[in-house]
Amino acid sequence: MAKNLLIVESPAKAKTIEGYLGKDFTVKSSYGHIRDLVKSEDAIDIAHNFEQKYEVPADKKQVVSELKKLAKEAEMVWLASDEDREGEAISWHLYETLGLKEANTRRIVFHEITKPAITKAIENPRKIDYNLVNAQQARRVLDRLVGFELSPVLWKKVKPSLSAGRVQSVAVRLIVDREREINKFKSEAAFKIVAIFGKGKQAFKAELAERYSKQEDAEKFLTDCIGAAFNVSSLDTRPTKRSPAAPFTTSTLQQEASRKLGYSVSRTMSVAQKLYESGHITYMRTDSVNLSDTALNAATQEIISAYGDKYHQLRKYKTKSAGAQEAHEAIRPTYFDKHTIDGDSGDKRLYDLIWKRAIASQMSEAQFEKTTAKISISTRKEELTANGEVMKFDGFLKVYLESDDDESDDSQQDGENAMLPPLTKGQLLDLDEMSATERFSRPAARYTEASLVKKLEELGIGRPSTYAPTISTIQNRGYVVKEEREGKVRNFRVLTLKSGTIKKEERTENTGAERNKLFPTDIGAVVNDFLVLHFNGIVDFHFTATVEKQFDEIAQGLQDWTKMIRSFYTPFHKDVESTIETANKATGERDLGIHPENGKKVSVRIGRYGPFVQVGESATEDDKENKPLYASLRAGQSIETISLEDALELFKLPKKVGVYEDKDMTVAIGRFGPYIRHNSAFISLPKELDPHDVTEAQAIELIVEKRKKDAERLIKAFDEDPTVKILNGRWGPYIEFGKQNVKIPKGKEPLELTFEDCKALAAAESKAPAKGKKKFAKKK
Repeated sequence: MAKNLLIVESPAKAKTIEGYLGKDFTVKSSYGHIRDLVKSEDAIDIAHNFEQKYEVPADKKQVVSELKKLAKEAEMVWLASDEDREGEAISWHLYETLGLKEANTRRIVFHEITKPAITKAIENPRKIDYNLVNAQQARRVLDRLVGFELSPVLWKKVKPSLSAGRVQSVAVRLIVDREREINKFKSEAAFKIVAIFGKGKQAFKAELAERYSKQEDAEKFLTDCIGAAFNVSSLDTRPTKRSPAAPFTTSTLQQEASRKLGYSVSRTMSVAQKLYESGHITYMRTDSVNLSDTALNAATQEIISAYGDKYHQLRKYKTKSAGAQEAHEAIRPTYFDKHTIDGDSGDKRLYDLIWKRAIASQMSEAQFEKTTAKISISTRKEELTANGEVMKFDGFLKVYLESDDDESDDSQQDGENAMLPPLTKGQLLDLDEMSATERFSRPAARYTEASLVKKLEELGIGRPSTYAPTISTIQNRGYVVKEEREGKVRNFRVLTLKSGTIKKEERTENTGAERNKLFPTDIGAVVNDFLVLHFNGIVDFHFTATVEKQFDEIAQGLQDWTKMIRSFYTPFHKDVESTIETANKATGERDLGIHPENGKKVSVRIGRYGPFVQVGESATEDDKENKPLYASLRAGQSIETISLEDALELFKLPKKVGVYEDKDMTVAIGRFGPYIRHNSAFISLPKELDPHDVTEAQAIELIVEKRKKDAERLIKAFDEDPTVKILNGRWGPYIEFGKQNVKIPKGKEPLELTFEDCKALAAAESKAPAKGKKKFAKKK
């Protein structure tokens, strides 16, 4: 038996480390956390300083049993979980659960999985840092208290099965607020003037800084330019530089992997974890931009050998974040001379991004010569501006250019980064073409996963380890959806001056199309409004950021965690009690108007099964004739934006969509979703097909497809009774005997069964006592 037992969190990490240590070490994995708070309400003893009750879950009992046995046999146990608060808490849980002794237990940390880093860690062990453990416990306890106390309030006042979380609720609020800002936004149109001078390779663009809100003003400008003289009134050429971005932190890696690779935040973190555990990169949960001296030297050597001396520029980045939780290193490659790695394409692409970003951070600035030409117009006082840029030295751009969140076409000036032909002051220019194009102002962009992470970080909400789970949770709970939305066709006007003539035309463009953006659901908006009204502290940005700072202070030993929780919990608990007693039920109800045909009120709100439109008031038991009509909202519709016209469209089902084989095809919505009814058969509609938009051809195709599938299922039919069939089911062949499904005994060949056999099996099964059903006494 090895003298030393070293415990890490993941099997991949264990395998990598085992290769670096000799036969004196056994390396085992705890597979993450080995215990958690019990699921019941007594998990936290509020009266006794928030004492916690933990349990080892069933799936970890075997792991704990094995680790206990190995720990007893070892002379020394090394706890080598990750170097952040979560990792420190895992080490503490291992220490407590395995019954370890301080004398033969050591805590070690490292931020890269290399032989020198592991050896150095073993040479410099420490004890468990209880300040970090307390900070993690404080977060866990606070979040459990908020979830356990708020969720029942939501069940009673909004809808059953809902849940709420501290950081998640703030993230939902950001998305709801942004959606409302977009819905209120009134787009304004203005004409943008762009001129093209010269032809062929000598052609270049110039733009008017001013925009015209009226078409007649834009047209007047173009008219004045007919026959006008254009000359270069000033020419300014100056050198400019561009510096590389800092190496990656957790947040910037998530943002850039989203922009450049299209990865979700959770995918980025799982791939990064894999790269770390395989020894390819440093620890992936960090908010530090610092690089160690070893890393700086390795990067220097790599840049000089690959690109030459002039491409190297030593830089030391400082972390701006005041509450930087773990001031270790930025995310970087373990070995800078390793330009690529073995693995699948997803791993390779993320590694490539990390390598390029870290290398670029130590490379020279890119140098440009920027030229700005002002062009005067003999008939107008305004001037046009042309910008050109020539790269003189590529520097870090040889390796990497950071992406931008701004997708707006208008954010990039026409002609920016283009080269200008040789120009001289006073030079007369030939106008080839001038256009005035109608452009529309845009609202703030909806959040992507990456831009939401950026916003949370700016507000000081959450920490590197919380971004990915927060964003996954709000989607899993159904408060937010990430999806694509089709845009709408919009007309815009273009005036073009060419050869002394102005041509007017109307063109179309698609606007408002969204890809992988975060939208609040109706239930997300209703829950958000309820929390803002009754628990403003929970969703207040400043308050949530303050709580994060308090966790940081606990981690530094500057604050007692139980006092911090008590100061939060006492007023919060009072709010919970008063809200349950006094708050009205939240439905997000909105009146849309009066039904044009029957004069009844039309309203929309959240119900037990989601958002719906109602025509008429809720009727009493006696007044069954005036029962209201109900209709569910369609995909993409919202209770906040649906119009009366759109709502009335929802009541046009059931509707006849055509005739097939002399029988009507009718589309309707039932309790199990939308379907087509044809000749007493019911055919479910696929999710992607909107019941309101089904065509005759689509309906026929679905009926034919259903019949084909049914025919493939049929093993045998009987002339004696068409309702008796032997079918191929999900779990093998069975007998459909009218409304009864009958098992076929083992050893019986389905095709050989006669009608009498089926009848006998059905009779035997109906007489047999039901298995597995237990009777429970009613609760008194």
